[in-house]
Amino acid sequence: MTSTDFQQLFSSQRTAFFHDMERFATEHHVPIMRPDGMDALVHLLHLQNAETVLEVGSAIGYSALRMAASYPSRFISTIERDEDRYKQAEQFIQSSDHSHQIELFHADALDFPLEKLKLASYDALFIDAAKGQYQLFFDRYAPLVKSGGVIYSDNIYLNGLSQLPMSEVPRRKRTMVRKLHEFAEALHDNSEYDSQFYPIGDGLLVSKKR
Repeated sequence: MTSTDFQQLFSSQRTAFFHDMERFATEHHVPIMRPDGMDALVHLLHLQNAETVLEVGSAIGYSALRMAASYPSRFISTIERDEDRYKQAEQFIQSSDHSHQIELFHADALDFPLEKLKLASYDALFIDAAKGQYQLFFDRYAPLVKSGGVIYSDNIYLNGLSQLPMSEVPRRKRTMVRKLHEFAEALHDNSEYDSQFYPIGDGLLVSKKR
């Protein structure tokens, strides 16, 4: 078998509903989690037995719905700042079989009033929003993660930009790349978390709260 064969063998069998979402994301240039990264996240959540997830960055609701579909008793709170994407997420969630598992908020996650969340604490936090704000998202929402819970941070590769020498990164992207580097280094040095980087999808950083 080739590496592609193995990947296909163990990848999640997605329904037509999710293939439609993926086509919509491609056609409308909406960044959603890559299939291999999404499969890995769903599997890690399963191993963790995470029943509650807080997501920062809903986009069109793809990852929230994939997380819900993979575990019928899982509840997801998800926050999206962009109005158009929020409306798209709302439509996809309401047309799915998993609307009862998801609460969706239209808000800037850095200003969002935490008392609106249905739950006071979560088994997992998934960060997939503005890359230059990861540290701020982490600082605000990590306290809501239970002891032994896990924080998943996607797009650490930043489509390859974070792997380039800074001189080769477009100037308009350098601040974002620098902040992402600083975020990863801070988590590596944070003794309250056991962190591991997985080179799957666009780069997934997994941090277990001690």
